Amino acid sequence: MSKRLEDMIKNNREAFDDLEPSAELWGRIAAQLPPEREVIAQKDAKMFSLRFVLKVAASIVVVMGLGFFAYLRLQQHKTVDYAAINPGYAKQQTQYVSLVASKRSELKSLSQNDPEIYKEFSKEIAAMDSTYKRLNAELPASPNQEAVLLAMIRNLQAQTEVLNQQLNILEHYNQMKKDEKNETQGI
Repeated sequence: MSKRLEDMIKNNREAFDDLEPSAELWGRIAAQLPPEREVIAQKDAKMFSLRFVLKVAASIVVVMGLGFFAYLRLQQHKTVDYAAINPGYAKQQTQYVSLVASKRSELKSLSQNDPEIYKEFSKEIAAMDSTYKRLNAELPASPNQEAVLLAMIRNLQAQTEVLNQQLNILEHYNQMKKDEKNETQGI
């Protein structure tokens, strides 16, 4: 059916093209259109309202973003007085933090000759330390701060034990290297 319609249009094209709109038609259309000034004023009104709405929306987004950023910063810098939670736990926490720090520096100094071992040992401690930091971040908002503080202390105790084991392994490894070096020099 569409093929017949196409053929009919092709065969009768000249008959369709002979009709053109009169010059009066364009004059009547132009008379019905609003004056050019009104069209421009309407466009400006629409653009003004859209522009205004976009500006307000952008301002709201910026203000909310800044407020959220400030809230996050305040939450990060919120410190907790461990002694106010439990003075005994606060003392233990302080002791273990200093003990872990000294063990880490001792491990670093002993493993200067073999950085691969230090790198491997550091991975384990870094994982435990990230857990400690997560607990510390949760502490201010926790409903049971004493339990979280106790978990932090247990984490520090575990870090201390792991560091002690790593130090023993490293000392044994360094001693074996010394003995091996002495044997090769003595032979």
